[in-house]
Amino acid sequence: MNLDFYKSNNINVDLAVEARDIVRGQIGQEIPGVVVDREKYSNTTVTTVKIVEDYAEQIMGKPRGNYITIEAPALRDNSREAHQEVADVLAKKLSSMINLPENANILLVGLGNWQATPDSLGPKVIEHSMVTRHMYNYAPEEIKPGMRSVSAISPGVLGITGIETAEIIKGVVEKIRPELIIVVDALAAGSVDRIATTIQIADTGVSPGSGIGNKRTGINKDTMGVPVIAIGIPTVVNAAVIAQVTLEHFLEQIKNNQALVQLSQNLNPGLMQQAISQVLAPFGGNLTVTPKEIDSLIASTSKTVAGGISMALHPAIGAEEYTMYLN
Repeated sequence: MNLDFYKSNNINVDLAVEARDIVRGQIGQEIPGVVVDREKYSNTTVTTVKIVEDYAEQIMGKPRGNYITIEAPALRDNSREAHQEVADVLAKKLSSMINLPENANILLVGLGNWQATPDSLGPKVIEHSMVTRHMYNYAPEEIKPGMRSVSAISPGVLGITGIETAEIIKGVVEKIRPELIIVVDALAAGSVDRIATTIQIADTGVSPGSGIGNKRTGINKDTMGVPVIAIGIPTVVNAAVIAQVTLEHFLEQIKNNQALVQLSQNLNPGLMQQAISQVLAPFGGNLTVTPKEIDSLIASTSKTVAGGISMALHPAIGAEEYTMYLN
């Protein structure tokens, strides 16, 4: 699938690894200005994509910065050991992006609509996160070395609050003055295989709703005045992408069948894309699909993400003590 398909259907690619694969496939070579590194763990593969030049920024549609992708199909399995490894890797990679003193003040933000399950990842992560800012005022004796001041909010969405999410966060930032903001959001993937199996960490912030064609004011260093790290997991895939991939697989199958070769040569890709657009027209091209078990996937992945964040922010707190500090 090429980049023109995504552009013509106004589909944003949230994951940097997918954007890289799409562009690289179209130009037939590595993208100038993009540096890629990979690591392998027992249950996870980590790919770091660094966008370092203007050309790469423009062609990939992503701002300059570091994008760390943790691919872990085991996240879908009911394996505590596998989930713990993913949390450990997330903590390690998040820690590599944080260059803050022990007494730093950090704000966690859970983006999304808690009333819509596929969009509830952010608020769910906040539910399981370890917040400590209030303890500095009301229970200082419980503060341990290596325990940072962390506060958290779930600002909701514009349709519920009537307020731009970025405006709410900006108001909190001006009041509590954090040195770092970590936002957690649900993403849109380009492959159904990535739903609830991939975690992206980016030091470039986030534009809420961009993956489903609903762009809002960005939450980044420019708009907030402090560094912003974004963590996301894909929970939906655009229906147009699924339809296009299905047709491409179908074409590959009939090309390998001698009796159907002539048929494959007469099929017009442009007409197929037009047919997809017509079918999805009632939804404005923004129909997204999520698996029926998304509620359980959100429940499990939110705990994994919250655990990884808490380990990174509070290195002095062991896993056995973690639950003691949850509300």
